[in-house]
Amino acid sequence: MNPRQLQEALEKETLSPQASCSACSKGREREEAQCDIRTCYQRDIDRIIHSKTFRRLKHKTQVFLSPEGDHYRTRLTHTLEVVRISRTIARGLRLNEDLAEAIAFGHDLGHTPFGHAGERALSEILENEGGFEHNEQSLRIVEVLEQGGKGLNLTFEVRNGIACHTGKNQPETPEGKVVRTADRIAYINHDIDDALRAGVLINCDIPKKFVEALGTKHGERINTLVLDMIEESKKTGEISLSPGISSIFDEFRSFMYERVYHNMRAKSEESKVFGIINGIFEHYENKPEEMPEEYRGIIEKDGLRRAVSDFVSGMTDKYAVHVYEKLFIPVAWQVR
Repeated sequence: MNPRQLQEALEKETLSPQASCSACSKGREREEAQCDIRTCYQRDIDRIIHSKTFRRLKHKTQVFLSPEGDHYRTRLTHTLEVVRISRTIARGLRLNEDLAEAIAFGHDLGHTPFGHAGERALSEILENEGGFEHNEQSLRIVEVLEQGGKGLNLTFEVRNGIACHTGKNQPETPEGKVVRTADRIAYINHDIDDALRAGVLINCDIPKKFVEALGTKHGERINTLVLDMIEESKKTGEISLSPGISSIFDEFRSFMYERVYHNMRAKSEESKVFGIINGIFEHYENKPEEMPEEYRGIIEKDGLRRAVSDFVSGMTDKYAVHVYEKLFIPVAWQVR
C-alpha cells in the first residue's frame, strides 16, 4: 500500500461513521489519476494555497479599511483562523480534518477588495444580473478562473463546502457544516479584538450577559464556542451549537452589526469604496480591451459584465486604489 492508501485505510478505521472519508469522495469534474502520497482532500488543500487568488487575500480588507497598524486582521489571517478552528472541531468530532481544512482555505477566495463594502458595491452594479455573492465567486474561482480558465478541479465535497459556507443552502458534508459555523466563530471574535484595538469598542461596551456566557477574553470566547459545538454535536448527531449558546451567539452577532459593522467610525471610508469600485467597473466596461488577456477571454463565453466583475472582484485593496489613481487622478508633472 502506498502512503495515500494507508491514510485512506486509517480514516476508515478511526473516523466517525458520519465523516467524509477521502476514498468515498464523489470525485472531481475532470477525472485524474490519484496521487500516491496525498489523499484527494490533501491535494485540494495544496491547490488552493498555491493559487494566485489565495495569495491575494493578504491584501484584502477584513473589516477595517486601510487600518494603521500591523495587527489588524486581513482576509488571509481570517482564513487561517477559520482553518484552525475548523480543524479543532473536526478533530473533536472525529471528522475528516483535511476536508474541513480544504473548505476553510477556499471559503473566502471570492471576496472583493475592501471587504463587504466592496461586495455591496459590486452587488449594486450587478443588481439586474442577480447581484454579487462572495461564496458564489469563490466557487467560480476554483471551477473556472484559476489556472488560466481551467480551474483547480477540486473534489465535489470541497466545492460544495465553499459554495455553502454562507447563504441559505446548507453544506452536504458534516465537515462543510463545521466550517460554516467556524467562519462565524472566527470573524465575530477577531472583529471584537480589532474593534477594541481600534477604539471602536471598549470592554465595558460588551454586554455583561455575553461576557458571562462566553468569556472575557478572545481565547476564552472561542474555547467556549468550540467546546459547546463539539459537545452538542456529539449529543445530538447534528453539527450545531447548543440552543442556549446559539441564542447568545446570535445576539452577540447582532450586537456586532449594530456597534461595529455599521459603526460610522469603522465605516467612514465606505462611501469612497463605492466610488472606486463603480469608477473602475465603468471604465473597463467601456474599454474592455484594457483588461488583462485572461479576463478578455471570458467576454465571449460569459459576457462583458461578468468578465469585468471577475477582474474587479479579484483585485486587492492596494491594486484597486492604484488602478483608480491611474485612471482618474492627474499625474503630477513639471515644466522644464
